[in-house]
Amino acid sequence: VFSKIFSHEALESYLPKIQLVIKDTLRAWSSNPEPINVYHEAQKLTFRMAIRVLLGFRIPDEELGRLFEVYQQFVENVFSLPVDLPFSGYRRGIRARETLQKGLEKAIQEKLQNTQGKDYADALDILIESGKEHGKELTMQELKDGTLELIFAAYATTASASTSLIMQLLKHPRVLEKLREELRSKGILHNGCICEGSLRLDNISSLHYLDCVIKEVLRLFTPISGGYRTVLQTFELDGFQIPKGWSVMYSIRDTHDTAPVFKDVDVFDPDRFEQGRSEDKDGRFHYLPFGGGVRTCLGKHLAKLFLKALAIELASTSRFELATRTFPKITLVPVVHPVDGLKVKFFGLDSNQNEILAGTDAMLGATV
Repeated sequence: VFSKIFSHEALESYLPKIQLVIKDTLRAWSSNPEPINVYHEAQKLTFRMAIRVLLGFRIPDEELGRLFEVYQQFVENVFSLPVDLPFSGYRRGIRARETLQKGLEKAIQEKLQNTQGKDYADALDILIESGKEHGKELTMQELKDGTLELIFAAYATTASASTSLIMQLLKHPRVLEKLREELRSKGILHNGCICEGSLRLDNISSLHYLDCVIKEVLRLFTPISGGYRTVLQTFELDGFQIPKGWSVMYSIRDTHDTAPVFKDVDVFDPDRFEQGRSEDKDGRFHYLPFGGGVRTCLGKHLAKLFLKALAIELASTSRFELATRTFPKITLVPVVHPVDGLKVKFFGLDSNQNEILAGTDAMLGATV
């Protein structure tokens, strides 16, 4: 059922809504006279994307802001010790979840009652219809659980990757300019503006350098450290016997750091994924930001689409610079993000700046 939510047809219908959410967010960032905390704002952005696009909820901005704060408290306590005592993280997480589910139930009921004016089927629509197709009307509790799972899946890792993307574009202005050149060559960017109707799923899929940039961000700054699997049959690894039934963890970051196919592993180099080099093509499990095998991440195509849409908007309509003297250190647990959140100043573009961005030799866009 969940695979339908991330099908090609579903992604095509989500794309215009994703673009709108990103545009509105970048406009708000640019209108802020103070530097923004990119990681925190990226969390707000991915939460808004999940609520508005994936679930199709029409929650007012003020109420959405309150729901985000409750959701933050829920996420911060997900990994608490399961000790149900007053003032414990576990208790705070449980209370936050209860508050969240009340808000989600209200939004679901309003959605079920108001079906007018819809121009696409969102993930929750697909979930409800798929349940009916299988002869099972989903209960309100199942809908709330499915909704919370979708928000959780779209939230932290995508916010982490979005922050890493912005940081690497700041560090590597030549990469940003090369992105602009590709957008101009494909007829997507003209005179500093995105050509109307040019951003379709097939057009975005044809942007090979953009794909390389996103791949390299996910290789160097994989949002999560690894995944868990249950051992189906006893096996031996480097002289150690791993018994059937054990739970084992594979490390994505260590795999990327030690895989022999990657040269200069600490260097941000999108060209490593160009057709001439294709460092990820040798071997099935050297590159696995979304895991591997039959349990690979279902939402990987949506995540990459979101990151590509964000990169296109950043390269086309934004000017931004680091607001601190040096780049922040990265913390890895539980999700990769800069320690200080990455302080960045965004600027609104006037017509003159649009002309500068349209220049083929322009090296603006990420002044450090």
